[in-house]
Amino acid sequence: MTATDPALTALANGWAALYLLYGRIETHIERALQSKHDLSVREYSLLDVLSRQHDDEGGHLQMKQVADAVVLSQSATTRLVTRLEDRGLLSRYLCPTDRRGIYTNVSEEGLKLLEEARPTNDAALREALDEAARNPELAPLVKAVEEVNLPLALPRV
Repeated sequence: MTATDPALTALANGWAALYLLYGRIETHIERALQSKHDLSVREYSLLDVLSRQHDDEGGHLQMKQVADAVVLSQSATTRLVTRLEDRGLLSRYLCPTDRRGIYTNVSEEGLKLLEEARPTNDAALREALDEAARNPELAPLVKAVEEVNLPLALPRV
């Protein structure tokens, strides 16, 4: 295939549209979460992921798994965890069976903030999708997003 191959051009156009949709959604949600709850999208995502951990086997996430779930590097995830820990929204403790492992749990204050922020996140997502659906180039992607109904699972250990 060449750089001017129609299939590659269509693929690039599709990716550009998807990236545009993602950017618009993230920006809309970011503004809403920041203004109402003093949370970034990444902070909200981290609290959400960590709130779904459980104490059963494989229920706690290692830092790499957390980083993968919130789509950040491990170092950026560690900095994010530290910021939220400093705000009293998370706590860290040593793994009881492997003292090299560190677990992170959402504090009661973090769970409260997450529950307060969830309706804001959901409403902002809906608003962003509704706005994007009015754009003919983005409407098919919005439809695809709305039709995806996969359970969001925690990464496996």
